[in-house]
Amino acid sequence: MSIPRVLSIAGSDSSGGAGIQADIRTITMLGGYAMTAITALTAQNSLGVSAVEVMPADFVIAQTRACIDDIGVDAVKIGMLGSADIAHAVADLLERTDVPVVFDPVMIATSGAVLADADTVAAFNRLMARATLTTPNYNELAALGGAQALVARGIAFLAKGGDAPGDVVEDRLERPGLPPRRWQASRIETRHTHGTGCTMASAIATGLGQGAALEQAIEQARAFVRAALLAAPGFGAGHGPLGHQAVRL
Repeated sequence: MSIPRVLSIAGSDSSGGAGIQADIRTITMLGGYAMTAITALTAQNSLGVSAVEVMPADFVIAQTRACIDDIGVDAVKIGMLGSADIAHAVADLLERTDVPVVFDPVMIATSGAVLADADTVAAFNRLMARATLTTPNYNELAALGGAQALVARGIAFLAKGGDAPGDVVEDRLERPGLPPRRWQASRIETRHTHGTGCTMASAIATGLGQGAALEQAIEQARAFVRAALLAAPGFGAGHGPLGHQAVRL
């Protein structure tokens, strides 16, 4: 089987729990080749984000073109974008490609830090329209207008239930013209959840890059995230990182 080439367009997490660092580990552990276009540098750890430096949009695109034009790409994962200019520039680029795209609409970090302003969130519309799948969590889905609004617009999305209340976590897949598909599992009680959204999105992208059907890619990603939660090493005083390196599916 060929190695899927997966490009992550996202921010860097200095503590390694989320963002580009989590994406690289996830893609690698699932058998893919990880490439990156860094949209922002962050100073953060399990307790929160203390500083952010956003990259110029043209430099982000230069990184993506360097990867695509030489190595090639089989799937793209989008995470933290940092600015509306970057969001529009990435949309311009991806509207001219035909590879699967998984968009994680990062707005707020696990610690509560705001990672996308109103203009950037407004620019998400173009990326959701292009994406094979958008993966909002409970709060992000509400900020995007709610499930019914996305369904009405024909957006394919996975509504993740990890941040919703309750002992059972439900992830719901909505696609235009198809009935919803639901997955349920008991909640894993842990504070070490830093990077779950990044991990889920990059795992789905890797599956799609391998040629898996969307539902199969989601099932693989869910299994990986749950295993990584259970294998969390316990680092940090706050929301610690997952145990990507310990997962054996």
